[in-house]
Amino acid sequence: MMKRESGEKNYPIWVLINPKHPISHDNWTPVIDEIQDKVFREMNTRIETTNIYFRNAVSDSRIVPNTLNWWGPEVAKEIELFRDIAFEYKPRIIFSLGAFAFEFLRRVYEIKPEKGPKAWSTANLGDEFERSIENFDINKTNIIPLLHRVGPSANFIDTHNYFTRKDGENYYRYVGAKLAEKIIENKDRLNIWINKTSGSINSTCIAP
Repeated sequence: MMKRESGEKNYPIWVLINPKHPISHDNWTPVIDEIQDKVFREMNTRIETTNIYFRNAVSDSRIVPNTLNWWGPEVAKEIELFRDIAFEYKPRIIFSLGAFAFEFLRRVYEIKPEKGPKAWSTANLGDEFERSIENFDINKTNIIPLLHRVGPSANFIDTHNYFTRKDGENYYRYVGAKLAEKIIENKDRLNIWINKTSGSINSTCIAP
């Protein structure tokens, strides 16, 4: 069993995960790789990824809500715990991987109305991603939904089209470009650059 969290809470970038779908190279790495590529081409530096704060939304994957158990008291306690941490450290960007992690964050920040487990289809998460990019504000915590996985087909065509609304658009390139643009725009307000922090880049995987 791997630890629930890794990284540094005082780092501006957090990633929240559904413990039923632990982070892996299949879902997070391609996104950050696209961001890093565009950042490097523009700024000739990279984001220091070692310190990114990763956290499983709940400590026990068995309490992740489903259609028959939508939102139990155990999850409510986890929301309160995360709210305390988030309000203390005030990250600038929190990425949520998948529908559960996104709805968890909405409840942490008391965004209404509360939604059920089937509300966050790929298309709806895509809409929320676009909204988060349009309303990005470095002076507050920005909640940015990503998919916890992309379909198994070689080109991911269906997933990309639903999420990006563009035929043939590659999901990873699309979200990577959008996110890199916002990060570069706010480069002087984010202490995330590899030449400004210590440590080395590595991969981080956590599981329940």
